[in-house]
Amino acid sequence: MKKIAIIGASGYTGAQLTALIDAEPHLQVQGLYVSEGSADKGKPLSSLYPVYSHLKYCLSPLTDEAKDAIVAEADAVALATEHSVSLELAAYFYEKGLAVFDLSGAYRFADTAQYPKWYGFEHSHPEVLAKAVYGLAEWNADAVAATRMIAVPGCYPTASLTALKPLKAMLTEARPVINAVSGVTGAGRKAQLHTSFCEVSLTPYGVLGHRHQPEIATQLGQEVIFTPHLGNFKRGILATITVQLKPGTSREDVAKAYSVYDQSPIVTVKEGQFPKVDDVVFTPNCHLGWKFDEDSGYLVVASAIDNLMKGAASQALQCIKIHFGV
Repeated sequence: MKKIAIIGASGYTGAQLTALIDAEPHLQVQGLYVSEGSADKGKPLSSLYPVYSHLKYCLSPLTDEAKDAIVAEADAVALATEHSVSLELAAYFYEKGLAVFDLSGAYRFADTAQYPKWYGFEHSHPEVLAKAVYGLAEWNADAVAATRMIAVPGCYPTASLTALKPLKAMLTEARPVINAVSGVTGAGRKAQLHTSFCEVSLTPYGVLGHRHQPEIATQLGQEVIFTPHLGNFKRGILATITVQLKPGTSREDVAKAYSVYDQSPIVTVKEGQFPKVDDVVFTPNCHLGWKFDEDSGYLVVASAIDNLMKGAASQALQCIKIHFGV
């Protein structure tokens, strides 16, 4: 039985991960933690999320004593915290010998020069960063099993890379164009004007400057044009991607490339049938639909995931299970 401490458990992702781990027979929640200054400390998780009324956990403040208890009792920590908070906590628990599953962006880039530009801080733990593995579960399972520092991918990159990585050898130098729409839970639980019910309307944001663009490009090995959109629904992501494939590529070549997912219990691929968000919400699944025009050489592939599941919590769970072999 592996014990997992969840820090940042009051947020959407942390609460979702708690429910997933609680349901696993070979995993156990060591404890749920929030910052010492959080208004949620001491509250039952079910008081914040009545949907989790079956979970009898309370949110504890992350005091020095709580950190000592985590080190003594837990096998791993999952960090559903702000990037700058994860930066320090991940290094602390890694150096104490625990496995770390960081759902923030603090360890997703191997290049320290990326962090001031995209996250607003200098990376203060390059020695831990050097051990970090990008936890795109279907593609990096062996590396996830071999390290104790796992950077769980972002939600938009998960949807985009799952669709694009099988095509890597076929891509031309033309940049893939990714148009993706996310539900409002992607913005987090904190109250903000632009995510309030009356303000949400389908709109692009972060145009030509979103931090997930370099994350996608780094892991794909090719620059992309990425435009995220905020949709007026709670959860889910739909990414519609247009790519140019090399001359001579056939429909059969594309089908063969996507056959890499034939044995996956999570990724479903269909030619000519395009997914919708409702196909995947509340599941760990990714649904891909594609169509290729051999005359023009252009392929359109749509990728649907739940941003709180495959885009965050259930992918973290995949990585935990891969790492511990459960």
